[in-house]
Amino acid sequence: MSTAERIHRLFEESARIKLAAAEVMADPIAMAAEHMVNCLMIEGKIMSCGNGGAMADAQHFSARLVHRFERDRPGLAALALSADAAILTAIANDRDYTHIFARQIRALGAPGDVLFAISTSGNSRNILEAVQAAHEKEMSVVALTGADGGELGELLGDQDILIPVPAESTARIQEVHHLAIHCLCDSIDYLLLGA
Repeated sequence: MSTAERIHRLFEESARIKLAAAEVMADPIAMAAEHMVNCLMIEGKIMSCGNGGAMADAQHFSARLVHRFERDRPGLAALALSADAAILTAIANDRDYTHIFARQIRALGAPGDVLFAISTSGNSRNILEAVQAAHEKEMSVVALTGADGGELGELLGDQDILIPVPAESTARIQEVHHLAIHCLCDSIDYLLLGA
């Protein structure tokens, strides 16, 4: 198989997984968008967090809300908890890496806010700590994961929303995560601005 043929196969596999994921993810993504809009309408904020590629996705999501997605509109209250290197390194150095998001949530979170937690495995210790901190602050959680949601899925309550990608490959899950984030951004704009 040539390199070009391998690339073609990866495109096909990604497209298949995305189409299959739409069947199970459309409803929870729509529910999450409505939930986030409700939070914003009561002057709440959306905090997002993740590690590695999920951290980049969390920052991308927050940037699309604060700035814009595809249409101009007023900025929306969103904050990526991974954006401040000084805070992250201070907490990791003085306490423990597992607290880097939870500590910020306890300082900045308020009842009615939403935590958007992104974890491919659903088992990242610092994300699990963040969810527990969000619940302590009477925040709800939207969790974007892979497969069955892992330990993160088990932590969620009735007020929370799980959006699991029905796949096992980390790369394919992350590709669908990026599309799901764009669907959230589009849906939030649609709910706020109309067609």
